Amino acid sequence: MRRLVGVVTASGLLAAGLTVVSVAGGSAQAGVEAAKPSAPLAAVGTSGGYAELVERVAPSIVTVRSERLVKPASAPFGEGGELPFFGRGFGLPGPQTAPRREGGLGSGVIVRSDGYLLTNHHVIAGADKVRVELQDKRSFVAKVVGTDEASDLAVLKVEATGLPVLEFGDSDALRVGDVVLAFGNPLGIGQTVTMGIVSAKGRATGAAEGSFEDFLQTDAPINQGNSGGALVSTSGRLVGINSQIVSPSGGNIGIGFAIPSRMAQDVMSQLVATGRVQRGQLGIAIQGVSPEVASSLGLTDSRGALVSSVSEGSPAAAAGIERGDVIVAVDGVAVSDGNALRNRVASTKPGSTVSLSVVREGTAREVRVKLRELAVASNAPGKGEAAEPGRLGLSVRPVGPEEARQLGVEAGKGLLVAEVDP
Repeated sequence: MRRLVGVVTASGLLAAGLTVVSVAGGSAQAGVEAAKPSAPLAAVGTSGGYAELVERVAPSIVTVRSERLVKPASAPFGEGGELPFFGRGFGLPGPQTAPRREGGLGSGVIVRSDGYLLTNHHVIAGADKVRVELQDKRSFVAKVVGTDEASDLAVLKVEATGLPVLEFGDSDALRVGDVVLAFGNPLGIGQTVTMGIVSAKGRATGAAEGSFEDFLQTDAPINQGNSGGALVSTSGRLVGINSQIVSPSGGNIGIGFAIPSRMAQDVMSQLVATGRVQRGQLGIAIQGVSPEVASSLGLTDSRGALVSSVSEGSPAAAAGIERGDVIVAVDGVAVSDGNALRNRVASTKPGSTVSLSVVREGTAREVRVKLRELAVASNAPGKGEAAEPGRLGLSVRPVGPEEARQLGVEAGKGLLVAEVDP
């Protein structure tokens, strides 16, 4: 996590300064006209803009509404809100017993005509009810096929056929400077299309511990409410799932992030097939290669990942990987940094054997490693039990003068826990 960076959802901001925001709360639309994948479109229509592309893509974008039951905290000082030695109440609020329902709003993308959709994990995390609304105003109860918190992706299924599909594009083929369009429902005002370029590739924000991030960065305006919406190429294909923004205020400043379609397609295929995502693991800890480290190791540049430790009994240890090795490629494909290596290994099926290009004490060598499976928490959908990213799961309020006196603390200092999410 960068200094002065807070992580929040659409429900609010937690930190001043630069903020990484999961842009949940979006509402987009989907229709029923087409029953087969749409054909690629010319970049510019007869109007000289992208109206024809938008007309074809928009019906594949849907609104995702979620609900979960939030159980209020029990009385903070015993039954009935009593303070020890002071008796019932004593100036404090009474007990909170009635649970409340909390709603969420996001977007999704229809990727199969038989009712399969992609959205963000954080849009439906912990939900016990999920509904999908189409462009023609039809509404369906959606089943959560599976979620993957590590990639912030989820797959939903509605009982419908002949739905309009947005075909996957090749996110790897995108170049920095390519024009892209973002579809979603910023701040709940209705479906909105914005345009920008691919600003960078392979970005990681570090918004969640243990996440796998290989974001497309774009300056196409993305705001809270766009989560789960589509990032589309000028050929009318899905190249990303909108997920986060970086902002000092929580609003768009031209730094948005989308999960690349390559990752989304891989995660979806596994969730549909087995309900969970399998990832490969080497069993090493890595760090970046600075110019100084590169010079000391006799490297020509600072690309690659430096092995800082090797887990005992791991595949890397069995293959002879050592502390101080620099891994510069996997199966002949160069890795620019530690994040690229981590994503590359994770996207490889456990049990597969990969060839690592390693530099050790200035000498290049090839090492073959059989990957094991990365152990993670279950990807199965939960009901009302997942914590929202960037939240502590509680509500607090300032301690008043009378409460401070009762509790024996200094007035104006500290916070009183008023409510705890389950």
